[in-house]
Amino acid sequence: MKKSYMMKNNNLITVIPARMDSVRLPNKPMKIIAGKPMIVHVWKQAMAAKLGPVLVACDNISIMNAIQDEGGIAMLTDSKLASGSDRIYAALCEFDPDETYRRVINLQGDLPDIPPNYLVLLANMMRTEASDLCTLVAPCEEKEITAQQVVKAVVSWDTKNLNLGFPIGRAHYFSRAPIPFGSEVFWHHIGIYGWQRVALKKFVESDPSTLEKTEKLEQLRALELGMIIAAGKVDTPTIGVDTEEDLINIQKKFKSKKEV
Repeated sequence: MKKSYMMKNNNLITVIPARMDSVRLPNKPMKIIAGKPMIVHVWKQAMAAKLGPVLVACDNISIMNAIQDEGGIAMLTDSKLASGSDRIYAALCEFDPDETYRRVINLQGDLPDIPPNYLVLLANMMRTEASDLCTLVAPCEEKEITAQQVVKAVVSWDTKNLNLGFPIGRAHYFSRAPIPFGSEVFWHHIGIYGWQRVALKKFVESDPSTLEKTEKLEQLRALELGMIIAAGKVDTPTIGVDTEEDLINIQKKFKSKKEV
């Protein structure tokens, strides 16, 4: 993968949804990694991408205080909002009612080691691709192919479209199952999205779809609405922190990086 070029702020904002009521890892955003809450690490990675403002959309005053103590921007949103997409849209409407920002990166609040360059790649795709939203995928490791917590993407690759220096395709489906059958490479979906704001508005104003509820994958609603999802290929997935085991592993990773 070639190094991408840095795009100028093209009416783009990054919004990070964060909520405390995680079933598998309660109080997840405030779990400490290398001396800082997890949400602070995610915010710092987003800031390092230098793509424009970064807004944390949260449901708890402790998250807001943690970000504001670092000099960042955070807004409280309704704790009863159904999804991260609903949360970022609610915060965005309050923060930017005039719709200055027409492109929105949805960065999950449990990706403390997301490479800033991944966000740059996503932003560049948003500027050049004729899609409603875009996302990233990476080749699955062998152990991930049958792992239900790893979402697999079915992507058709456009071999002619290399203007950004890395492969881009169209995502046709997402599943926790190992699909497509007979594939030599399975694609690990990285749960970050670049939305055209008008598409995000249509998405949150639509009811959860049948496939979305079946697979418990929000992006399937977009596909059932007929939206085009572009997928960019990166070399390595970034792993979300969903369980206590994930937290211990990421704490070890950050400690080893600090000691180097």
